[in-house]
Amino acid sequence: MTFVAPRRVEVQHEEVSGPTPGHVLVRTRVSAISAGTELLVYRGQAPADMAADEVIPGLAGALDFPLRYGYAAAGAVVDAAPGIDPTLGGRRVFAFHPHASLFQAEPDALLLIPDDVSFDDAVMLPSMETAVNLVMDGAPLLGENILVIGQGVVGLLTTALLAQMPLGGLATLDALEARRRESLRLGATAALDPAAPDVMDEIAEAFDGQGADLVFELSGRPEALDTAIAAAGFGARVVIGSWYGTKRAPIDLGGRFHRSRIRLISSQVTTIAPELTGRWSKRRRFQSAWRMIRRVAPSRLVTGRFAIADAPAAYALLDEAPGEALQVLLTYDDAGMAQ
Repeated sequence: MTFVAPRRVEVQHEEVSGPTPGHVLVRTRVSAISAGTELLVYRGQAPADMAADEVIPGLAGALDFPLRYGYAAAGAVVDAAPGIDPTLGGRRVFAFHPHASLFQAEPDALLLIPDDVSFDDAVMLPSMETAVNLVMDGAPLLGENILVIGQGVVGLLTTALLAQMPLGGLATLDALEARRRESLRLGATAALDPAAPDVMDEIAEAFDGQGADLVFELSGRPEALDTAIAAAGFGARVVIGSWYGTKRAPIDLGGRFHRSRIRLISSQVTTIAPELTGRWSKRRRFQSAWRMIRRVAPSRLVTGRFAIADAPAAYALLDEAPGEALQVLLTYDDAGMAQ
C-alpha cells in the first residue's frame, strides 16, 4: 500500500519471490493504522524532507510522496533463506513495517509475539511502547495530580497505565464524548471537554483546587500546549508526546509560564531518555510493553477492521469521522499479494 498524494492511498500488486539471503518472508495477518503519525502523512502534513525513521530498516527514505509507510504489522514467518534458524518457520512475529500482505525482513528486525498475546493485541505494540515511554519520561510520583490532553489510542493507553498508580487525581481532556467515556472506563477520575467555557475551573476542581503536577500533551494539536501550560501548577512538568508535523500555532510563553518554572519535556519513542540508558534498553522497554499489553488488552480499542483492498476507505474514515473510529486495523487474506 502506497501513499501517492495528500489523501490518496493506493493498494498495489507485486510478485513476491522467496526471501533473499539473510532474510525471512513474513505473511501479514493484521496491521494497525496510526491515527496520529500516519494521518499526518495521509494529509500531507508531514515534513517532506524529513527521514521517515532513522532506525527502522523498513522505513528508509523521506516522507515525500509517493511512499510506503506504517509501522505495525503482525503475522507469521512462511519462508526463510538458507542459513536462517529453521525454528523461525511458522513463528508469529511483529514487525515495524509498512502495510503489506507479504514482506521480507531480517530476523533481528522481528519481535516474537508471546504465545498468550493475540494478533490484535500484538499489532498495537508500538502504541503501548509509546505509552510506556511517555510514563517513563513523565516519571509520575505518588499522589501527583496528572492531566492527559488527547484521548486517542496513545492517550488512552497512557491513561490506562497511569490509572494503575497511586495518584492524587487523573483527569483527561478530549473533544469527543466517546473517548472521554473510554478514559473513565480505563481509570481516569475525571474526563472533561476542552471546549467547555469553564474547563479550567473543572480541571482545578478535579485536583482539589491545585494545578496539575504533570501534564501529557497527546492531542496532536500544537495549540493545546497553551491549555497544558495553563493547567500546570508551579514547577510542573509538561510532557509533549504529540508530533505536530508541519502544523504551527502561537503559544503564550509570556505570561505565567516563565514565573511558574514549568518544564517542557519532549518525549519520542525512538530513543530512551539519556538519564535512563544506564539501566534501560529498548529490549527491556519492549518487555515492559508486552507485560502492559497483557494487563490492559489494548485490542479493546479496536473500532473497525478493513480488508487491505479497502484501505482507502479506512483512512478516509479516520480522517473525516474521528468520532466514529479509534483504532482501525487492516486485515489480509492468505491469497493476497498486495503490497
